[in-house]
Amino acid sequence: MGHSAAVWDYRAATEITKDWNGVEKIVLRSPRGASARVSLHGGQVTSWRNEQGEELLFTSSKAIFKPPKAVRGGIPICFPQFGNCGSLEQHGFARNKIWTIDENPPPLSPNDSHAKSFIDLLLKPSEEDLKCWPHRVPKSCIQERIDCKLSGDCISRCDLYNFEFRLRVSLAADGSLALISRIRNVNGKPFSFSFAYHTYLSVSDISEVRIEGLETLDYLDNLCQKERFTEQGDAITFESEVDRVYLSTPNVVAVLDHERKRTYVIRKDGLPDVVVWNPWEKKSKSMVDFGDDEYKQMLCVDGAVIEKPVTLKPGEEWTGRVELSVVASTLCSEQFDVQRGMGF
Repeated sequence: MGHSAAVWDYRAATEITKDWNGVEKIVLRSPRGASARVSLHGGQVTSWRNEQGEELLFTSSKAIFKPPKAVRGGIPICFPQFGNCGSLEQHGFARNKIWTIDENPPPLSPNDSHAKSFIDLLLKPSEEDLKCWPHRVPKSCIQERIDCKLSGDCISRCDLYNFEFRLRVSLAADGSLALISRIRNVNGKPFSFSFAYHTYLSVSDISEVRIEGLETLDYLDNLCQKERFTEQGDAITFESEVDRVYLSTPNVVAVLDHERKRTYVIRKDGLPDVVVWNPWEKKSKSMVDFGDDEYKQMLCVDGAVIEKPVTLKPGEEWTGRVELSVVASTLCSEQFDVQRGMGF
């Protein structure tokens, strides 16, 4: 394209349009031709393409692009709950909400914006969110009342769990994709949450894929009532349904796609757990927004906080980062320092 990263104007490389539902979406572009698309529906990355225009994220051909239904694919944001391990809907409400563009976010490190196209998004809880999370407050509550017109319910100031969720999505000159989440407690009561970047990677054939960097680690197996096991293989390969949460994981994990000779490198910070999920044949057929055979072309590998939820006291803020990049499969996870930080 004839642009160098040094003179690249990220504003000119950031386009805001609307999808067919009238929901705004943001397209980020790099000087070398890579791109990413972010929807205000869920604050969700729905596309990430390399310099050759190849799609790197999986989205089901049966995905439903109509709020408030969650979109099956891309990178849904799971907050304040992952899975069905709490009182909320599956994976929490953040992925179903309409976010706003944050015009004046608190500053991040210069490394988080230099030579990058980026967008800042903001999610604040709605009245309905405050009613259902972490629990519904009954009319009989006798504590201090706040007139917020929540369908006649009385809400105690002590019962409101209020937050601000800021998300930056950025695309670097080399095509790497980064997501930075900052969640702040802006109320007077501590709250806890679990979290995941539910990342659907596009792969050639799941039987030709392996994950390196999680060897010898303990994991919780969701197919065995969250029983704890220890990974025994030299690498994780796939021959049947997998639904696991790996614990105390390194900051770098590699997903090798042998057929495409491509390796996804996942660098993360503030996210001690890694979810690995592929529904395989039987479960695929039970999901209305997923094709019967599409399990062969996808793999979810998520940076997450699940085993030990984050607790924020009033005024505290949590940050969780993930960076996705692609390298030739002549490289492997041994060539990455798994103790290295994000390096954004």
